[in-house]
Amino acid sequence: MLSAGQSLKHTGAEASSCRTAREGPFAAVEWSRRAVLAWGAVGLGGLTLPRVLRAAATVREPKIDRCMLIFLNGGPSHLDMWDMKPQAPEAIRGEFRPIATSVPGLQICEHLPRTARWMHRGCVIRSMHHSVNNAHALAVYTAMTGHDRGDVNQLVGAGGEDHPSPGAVLARLRPPRKNTLPHVAMPYQTREGAGGPPQPGFYGGFLGKQYDPFWVLKDPNAKDFSIRELTLLDGVTPQRLHQRQLLLERIDRRLQRQGPPAQLTAFQHQALELLVSPRVQRAFRIQEEKPTVRDAYGRNIYGQSVLLGRRLLEAGTRLVTVSWAPHANATWDTHGQNFRKLKGELLPQLDAALSALLHDLEQRGMLQRTLVVVNGDFGRTPKVNKNAGRDHWNYCYSIALFGGGIKQGAVFGASDRTGAFPTRDAVTPGDVVATLYHLFGLDPHQEVRDVLDRPHRLVPRGEVIQRILG
Repeated sequence: MLSAGQSLKHTGAEASSCRTAREGPFAAVEWSRRAVLAWGAVGLGGLTLPRVLRAAATVREPKIDRCMLIFLNGGPSHLDMWDMKPQAPEAIRGEFRPIATSVPGLQICEHLPRTARWMHRGCVIRSMHHSVNNAHALAVYTAMTGHDRGDVNQLVGAGGEDHPSPGAVLARLRPPRKNTLPHVAMPYQTREGAGGPPQPGFYGGFLGKQYDPFWVLKDPNAKDFSIRELTLLDGVTPQRLHQRQLLLERIDRRLQRQGPPAQLTAFQHQALELLVSPRVQRAFRIQEEKPTVRDAYGRNIYGQSVLLGRRLLEAGTRLVTVSWAPHANATWDTHGQNFRKLKGELLPQLDAALSALLHDLEQRGMLQRTLVVVNGDFGRTPKVNKNAGRDHWNYCYSIALFGGGIKQGAVFGASDRTGAFPTRDAVTPGDVVATLYHLFGLDPHQEVRDVLDRPHRLVPRGEVIQRILG
């Protein structure tokens, strides 16, 4: 367990999308091809050479290379998963019992038995809180970006002034070195209620639409699953596609000489590269997995999305987000029949997918450099309502992190006897997002510029949680 009484501190450094060599003059800045493409795509109008070089010279070595965010969209009940209160009255503790885990003294829900065997590789934070209680969309946005802009009681959709998702930030500042997809989101563009607008927090926001994720909106569990966007048309070979690329580049150079630039963008280059990339093509061939492996993750859209996410991480994708709901009220928003839904469907599916993911990452030697985050928009009320459900509760909730960069087998923070409010080491989503960027070698306090060259702090409010770092 982590000890109490220590203050949170922040250490970080300016970061950029380049790599610093170990020796040589000029801080030996080694510009990767992908870093140049990424900067070229957004323009260097706001970046002077000294600023770029100063950022490059102070870049930190990242502790992780990749991340999967399993986002339990709708608000999972912390009291029935990670922070159970067996001594509380029945109207608060609910129907489930806690069980022992691989960490002495740490208990979690009885309906997460496989996950319980992996808690020695995890860290539970039991003191999360933020200001949003009504609108799922704003709570999701806060949890995903760390930007808490307050609560409203109305539908809110994604917009161009939003803070970017972690995947968008990493695509901008930590682009993969391989020809692969920087960040992928699936299996739904979760909406704010059935028929409502897409929730904010998953997109490029003020960085621009070019930093939106690659969306996989098909069911990986379907027999005919494939990604048409990454499939060459019949009769078009990789060689023919390469010839077309060379032709476009020649036309582009001629147009440049004749007038205003009409350059083939970095993203067009990337799209062409992905179409002929065996690594990316192979990642989406989920049918090649052994049936026993697919069964372990669960033969449902979420389990197979987590499995597909693991394959994408192996292929070099920096961040995969699995949003666990077609709309905010569909899965984890358990205002009614909370215990029946958790026991009969939600927890067994999560337990299978999460434990299989951790097993595979460890077997492949990837877990030390991969962070797995199980998050949600908020928790549920301590008191069970008249519909055998729990309502929204933003004042205290829990999340779990596994794998690289964190202190493992740990619990950080604590809630009161009913799970209603933090009693120690209160943490905000901004702190969690700041810690995520820190593990990727980024300074969460650094400046990032939007499409209009306006400066923004990467994480508006948040400090690295130093005491959970491994």
